[in-house]
Amino acid sequence: MEASTSLKPAIKVFLIEDHNLVRAGIKSLLENLQGIEVAGEAGNGRDALRMMRVEAPDIVLTDIAMAGLNGMETTSRITKDFPNVRVIVLSMYANEEYVMQALRAGAAGYLVKEAATSELELAIRAVARGDTYLSPAVSGKVIDKTLGRAVPQSSPLDRLTPRQREILQLIAEGRSTKQIADTLTLSVKTVETHRAQLMSRLEIFDVPGLVRYAIRVGMISSDL
Repeated sequence: MEASTSLKPAIKVFLIEDHNLVRAGIKSLLENLQGIEVAGEAGNGRDALRMMRVEAPDIVLTDIAMAGLNGMETTSRITKDFPNVRVIVLSMYANEEYVMQALRAGAAGYLVKEAATSELELAIRAVARGDTYLSPAVSGKVIDKTLGRAVPQSSPLDRLTPRQREILQLIAEGRSTKQIADTLTLSVKTVETHRAQLMSRLEIFDVPGLVRYAIRVGMISSDL
């Protein structure tokens, strides 16, 4: 009896990934790790935020480039609404801009998708005990710059409100003003106001420019 009560509870992991096969593969890997439990899964950030209120995970693994609500914005909302939940961002890219965006959004870890299963487990256990984990695939220069900087350098994206970032992503995905209004349950006029404000704050005044910017900062992928 004493031995069983001394066992540590499993680390509950919630997985957010919009590609079904990729999500199934990662889920299968997680299910084979001792002391780690898959608490739930979702194909997008909006569904995940709703489900997490019921599932109460310890760790969230989220992809960056997801339609509707990208991984960076999802991370920001998770860390605000669920302060006890720690987030690991999964990405195909190891460039500095993406790492900085993830850490500014509140991520506790950044893992490239080409990582081995052993690294996935290492990242989860490190983040679960309160550490920050950056994949070794992220260069030493990036690690020094992100962890050694006393005051994180701001990004033009930081000038936008969460709603404006959300609308920026939907614009970059090719949604019309009416479609954005319907998706977010807002009036067309409100969407137009947010659109004008975000363009002014980013100093980008055309849709192609917004699309290029969204791709550069990891808000959407170039193949969407």
